[in-house]
Amino acid sequence: MNYEPLIEQETERLAELTELAGDLSAPVPSCPGWTMAELVTHVGQTHRWAAHVLRDRVQERIWSRQVPSGLPEGRSGDAGWLRAGAAELVRTLRQTDPDTPVWTWGPDRRAAWWPRRMAYELVVHRADAELALGVDPVVPPATAADGIEEFLHNLPSAVWVTRRLAELGVEGATIHLHATDTSDAAPVPGGVRGEWTITQGPGGRIEWTRGHAKGDVGVRGPAADLFLLLYGRRSPDALTVHGDHALLTRWLATAAF
Repeated sequence: MNYEPLIEQETERLAELTELAGDLSAPVPSCPGWTMAELVTHVGQTHRWAAHVLRDRVQERIWSRQVPSGLPEGRSGDAGWLRAGAAELVRTLRQTDPDTPVWTWGPDRRAAWWPRRMAYELVVHRADAELALGVDPVVPPATAADGIEEFLHNLPSAVWVTRRLAELGVEGATIHLHATDTSDAAPVPGGVRGEWTITQGPGGRIEWTRGHAKGDVGVRGPAADLFLLLYGRRSPDALTVHGDHALLTRWLATAAF
């Protein structure tokens, strides 16, 4: 999948929402403690961070705050600044060989990891802005299914999350996700459409598989709702849940990143 057009599309939507909001001091309920200004600044800074990693072939961890934002001291980002950062990121992605070795926090230490991660970072935060403005987020089924795969692909490498999961005491627990609207969507990688099982292993280790199965808890609903559920942007009450509801609630509260 080519993720650069999705990055451009989602950035433009977020920029439009920023302009629509007007008052960027408005709170973002799905990101407790953040305002719209902080949300936009975070996204734009993340774009500049990723572009820096790729452009400079960074091999060791670097934090986003270590990369110049181009903003005056104490000033937050706005729609124009957001668009400029995304344009720089997309140019850099298109100019970089996907096989270039670079630092990532995920399982793939190549430039190819970054486009997909940046695309879904944007989808989630665009949804945050919509929720803040009272708009119900829309994510196409094929995009949402791929976003679920991206989340599951990276989750085992998110050590700050797996450490927390290790403390839950639910080793061996299984969670099954079943998207109800992906039959007409393009198949996700591997050719399987819309079912995944997550297994909580020892020490916080996460394993997952595609396909139909039964879990300690099962969740059915549109792919977009499942995607937003994993990121803590949708309540389980909005979907159909079978089995151990308490397990699902505890796991989701711990696993979202």
